[in-house]
Amino acid sequence: MKITVAENAGFCFGVKRATDAVEALLSSGEGGRVCILGHLIHNRLYNESLEAKGVLHVTAEEAERLARASSEPMTVVIRTHGVPEETEARLSALAATHAHVRVLDMTCPFVKKIHRIADENTDASSAFFLLGTENHPEVQGILSHVRGEKYLFQTAEELEMLLKTLDLSAKNTIFAAQTTQNLEEWKKSQKIIKKHCTNAKKFDTICSVTENRQQEALRLAAVSDRVIVIGGRDSSNTAKLYELCRDICPNTVWVESSAELDAGPIADTEIISITAGASTPDDIIKEVFETMNNEVSFEEMLEDSLKTLHTGETVRGIVTAISQGEIYVDLGAKVTGVIAHDQITDDSNAKLSELFHIGDEVEAFVMRVSDRDGMASLSKKRIDADKNWAGVVASKENGEILEGKVAKAIKGGVIILYNGAQVFVPASHTGVPKDGDIATLVGTTQRFKLIEIDPHRKNSAKGSIRVVLNAERKAKEEELWASLEVGQHFTGKVKNLTAYGAFVDLGGVDGMVHNTELSWKRIKSPAEVVSVGQEIEVYIKDLDKEAKRISLGYKTEEMDPWFQFRKQYGEGDEVDAKIVNMMPFGAFAEVFDGVDGLIHISQISLDKIAKPEDALTVGETVHVKITEVDDEKRKLSLSIKALLLAEKKAAEAEADAAAAAEQAAIDAEMAPYIVKSI
Repeated sequence: MKITVAENAGFCFGVKRATDAVEALLSSGEGGRVCILGHLIHNRLYNESLEAKGVLHVTAEEAERLARASSEPMTVVIRTHGVPEETEARLSALAATHAHVRVLDMTCPFVKKIHRIADENTDASSAFFLLGTENHPEVQGILSHVRGEKYLFQTAEELEMLLKTLDLSAKNTIFAAQTTQNLEEWKKSQKIIKKHCTNAKKFDTICSVTENRQQEALRLAAVSDRVIVIGGRDSSNTAKLYELCRDICPNTVWVESSAELDAGPIADTEIISITAGASTPDDIIKEVFETMNNEVSFEEMLEDSLKTLHTGETVRGIVTAISQGEIYVDLGAKVTGVIAHDQITDDSNAKLSELFHIGDEVEAFVMRVSDRDGMASLSKKRIDADKNWAGVVASKENGEILEGKVAKAIKGGVIILYNGAQVFVPASHTGVPKDGDIATLVGTTQRFKLIEIDPHRKNSAKGSIRVVLNAERKAKEEELWASLEVGQHFTGKVKNLTAYGAFVDLGGVDGMVHNTELSWKRIKSPAEVVSVGQEIEVYIKDLDKEAKRISLGYKTEEMDPWFQFRKQYGEGDEVDAKIVNMMPFGAFAEVFDGVDGLIHISQISLDKIAKPEDALTVGETVHVKITEVDDEKRKLSLSIKALLLAEKKAAEAEADAAAAAEQAAIDAEMAPYIVKSI
């Protein structure tokens, strides 16, 4: 009987990180009372072992009650699958209000990545589709970060039915997968997405460990008579492993521990393979193996499974020692990995003790292997460079908005440094006007998108700042359109003048002020009132969101000449007026800037005249009396005659008074000579 244990069996990086952290809390006692929100991992036996050590599995409500009930130190651990966004906020508030409570977030980094994808790519106009298991805690946490419509599907067939029934024409569609989903199911789903959604955003979120584990399990199942899959019954990734292996090797069994093994069939099997889910501890795998083969120790099996390294390979390992000039890495191989300082960073002043800690996982490129010395020389810089470029390529495929510093201006454009790669941005894509100086961008941090990558040349990428600016401008414009209402007031900037009015920028969208709204007076051109670049106060008179048209008002009551005139003058007042027009029935005179009144022909002179021109000329200034004011019709009646009559009466009265005075003087002089009759 030959037994093979999968190299990728057992704890994945995220689970090991979480279990190590909890074990450290328990051994040090620094965490106080340790409470895990739900089960740390999907493995019943492991969770029971934690409970035996005093760990409590609680809900958010129970954690709050415990925090209020006692002031003893307490650590609340968020499980590897993550929790809904509202629960995270609740725990943050708990820690902020209770000094003795600490929250330790052990959410798998791969799961956190999907949270960020949902946060950054969904809004009210989006539809988010997730390949995942219903009611799984990871799925619940992911969907809580989605803004907009959300859909869950468990097979490619379910997805196709969804896409056929939904109207997504006005939606931004985003697709992702739970980290532990079936890779083949995701590949089938991608083909369906491509067929139904031309502009969809697709994110490959099945974690690399899960992918490697599934691929290895498929290879082992293809050459085995029986496959043993070890893992918790509520483990999603274990379920996927079991389904994959069973489809290839019908003699596949799923066990939680060695107690569930059937010794009879195992004894009659020649080739057996063992694999395990990401939440399966090594001691359970060891127990299953030793139960199946008592003649071979687990240690011997482990030795046989140790990898043989080859130059040019990419390997992962755990940091076991750190010195000033190098770090040592356990590669699970017959040799120890060594990474020299200059193969980690170009910064000669960097301290390796600050960059790494014992127990950190690192990925490196095998440069040289010496079986004699038991050492392998590795390079982390080589892997980082490849990863950085892979990240650049992935960013292009995902349509991500990136951020980098403009390093220099060259002929035809600028160079942006991003994640160790140089991105060329053509001048036409810098957002700088055609006649502008692109050198002004040097040293600035710019947001951009990748628009072209040469698959045959590493570090050859072309980007665009302009497409990001355009997208942001469009988003700002849409947001502004959604908030506009008739009657709103704005301080806008005059953008352009036409024969019929002025266009005003309201901060992302333009509105038009018609000439009739620019002035209370009749104007021939908007330039008589405003100029390009001038800031003016306007308000929305009319709005057509569908046609994207805004009619603006500018003139106000305070600007109304009639309003200003009436504040100073009323009926019976006298004022100087300028003759501006002649009509057969009278003359129009401007009594105030923008306000005219009529001097009827009968009110022009004391003498009867045939036409106004007999007494008046255009441009002449005359003194008039306001004889009537019609505020409703905005009409004034003026009179020169009234003033002339008043002058005539005053002159006659003055003459009468003078005559009377003269007569009185004569009478006084003659008085002594008058003989009084007896």
